[in-house]
Amino acid sequence: MIYLDTAATSRQKPELVYQRAAQAMRETANPGRGGHAPALEAGRMVYAVREQVSAFFRVGEAERVVFTSNATDALNLAIQGMARPGGHIVSTTMEHNSVLRPLRALEARGVRHTLVQGDPGSGVVTAAQVAAALEPETCLVVCTHVSNVTGTQMPVEEIGALCRARGIPFLVDASQSAGVCELDMEAMGIDLLACPGHKGLLALPGTGLLCLGPNVRPEPLKQGGTGSFSEYLEQPDLLPDRYESGTLNTVGIASLGAGLEYLEERGLESIRRHEQALCEQFLSGLRAIPGIEIYGAGDARRQTAVVSFNLRGMDCAQAAFRLDREYGICMRAGLHCAPLAHRTVGSFPQGSLRASMGPFNTEEEIEQTLSALSTLSR
Repeated sequence: MIYLDTAATSRQKPELVYQRAAQAMRETANPGRGGHAPALEAGRMVYAVREQVSAFFRVGEAERVVFTSNATDALNLAIQGMARPGGHIVSTTMEHNSVLRPLRALEARGVRHTLVQGDPGSGVVTAAQVAAALEPETCLVVCTHVSNVTGTQMPVEEIGALCRARGIPFLVDASQSAGVCELDMEAMGIDLLACPGHKGLLALPGTGLLCLGPNVRPEPLKQGGTGSFSEYLEQPDLLPDRYESGTLNTVGIASLGAGLEYLEERGLESIRRHEQALCEQFLSGLRAIPGIEIYGAGDARRQTAVVSFNLRGMDCAQAAFRLDREYGICMRAGLHCAPLAHRTVGSFPQGSLRASMGPFNTEEEIEQTLSALSTLSR
């Protein structure tokens, strides 16, 4: 099998991830729900991973790291929690449905939103476009760091500086960049950072993060048991308890800690160079195949290792099926839960094939994939 769907989830994990998850299942209990040894060990482990995340993304205080079930959960908490009746939110046409659908749902609560149009060729939006969309009632700007359709990198540092100068909270969807690109919340002007654990961070599914800057306080979406202040019927205001009602995914959090250890040891720059080289190899090979149409920038220096394309005359779903059945190559086909991004770059309504490479893919796998695509094209 050649797995090229890391943008959906990282299938290959470091061995330490499996080991740490198994250890957590055997040795820990419910953190914050008991004074016995397994519960205390779970609590220590969860806090240690919270500190890892804080250092990894330059969050500051570990208490401002909130564990969620996935990036969608984190994005909903951030978007709905920061929205205000009569308020206005700015986002882009390159967003995932995890941003677009909460924005649409907020219309019923009197929240307006403006979508900044991405460039038809690359998908990029500019800080100047975002500035032009701001209003006196703007209460949040939301932007993906990297498009899940084209791998396009957005100028989040410039947008962050703009938002900081205007005093507007800035939310970044780092679903495709966490574990691939350097992310420094303070330096980049990011107030809220949402990402999953199971993609670039190499953890198990069912893990996600919302990292909070010091000046934001979204309203929680759920209330319940936190293992703290149990004498009160009101939700605790203490961080992170305010946002972490119910039993945490301790096994997944343990795996996240292991994934972060691997990334720190191998180095993000090393991973980025590896994936960029594979992306360059793949893009160069695609251009040599007749009948291939590439969407987005098509430049490994301006994107991550996510490439969307189509074979002219063949439905992308059929192509993905044949790649899987005949060659053991795993890609995703369709609209990738980002229909406006496909409209932006011209691949709507058919969608596209998407190849997304990770830290464990090889040059040999890319060559085999290009060979298979060349055969399908003929």
